[in-house]
Amino acid sequence: MFKIVVLVKAVPDPKRASEIKIDPRTKTLTRADVPLVMNQLDKHAMESALALKSRVGGEITAISMGPPPAAAILKECLAMGADHGVLLSDRAFGGADAYATAYTLAKGIEKVGSADLVLCGMASSDGSTEWVGSELSVFLDLPVVTGVKEIIGSSEPWWQVKAHIDNGYRELKVKLPAVLAVTRELNTPRNISFSGIIKARKKEITVWDFDALGVPESSLGLAGSPTIISDLRVSESKREVEMIEGTREEKAEMLVQKFADAGTF
Repeated sequence: MFKIVVLVKAVPDPKRASEIKIDPRTKTLTRADVPLVMNQLDKHAMESALALKSRVGGEITAISMGPPPAAAILKECLAMGADHGVLLSDRAFGGADAYATAYTLAKGIEKVGSADLVLCGMASSDGSTEWVGSELSVFLDLPVVTGVKEIIGSSEPWWQVKAHIDNGYRELKVKLPAVLAVTRELNTPRNISFSGIIKARKKEITVWDFDALGVPESSLGLAGSPTIISDLRVSESKREVEMIEGTREEKAEMLVQKFADAGTF
């Protein structure tokens, strides 16, 4: 059976990003007061998994690392059509950088069992390092393609994909099992159906703590993160607004004059 693992992250709702605070001691983001939603790029990864399942069969396991409320986004994955949901949740995972996050997710994937394909978003809206997919591939000893914008075709065990690069794209073949980090250009995520919600209610979310992963606590979370943040602060954006009055022609003339006075021409 073809097995697909999709990594999804619960991130603070971007619409309420201004409410995110910074822990002055750990220099990490405090997300407790902001509702969690599924990272948008991970929705594209899930949609890709669902499309592949309809084409080649198999099963999909969605895995997320986060606090207990992150179980809600796994329920969303189940409602979309995933077969299983696994939440890696423990205070020991808190404060993880990209390296410790990738390590923890890799241990979760290994515990789930062998995977033919691992899909994830290329970046998360709250961290946006674009490192997790690549570091995950190292821990799993699998090939990786980042910036995937199209899956062109497959001839087992080789798959042909198109990946984004600056000012263009590249086409390459990757041998499965592999990790693909996808972009929003790959597809359009489907809406959740009512029947999908009903089916998701009958499915249980499996929760694993660090004991279940069988790894030392010192390798996880803040303790296992080699990245050291010396300072982190919230930047304030203050802009002055000036309303231009007059006819359309007068406003256009005044606007052009202001651009000229500002030296933009």
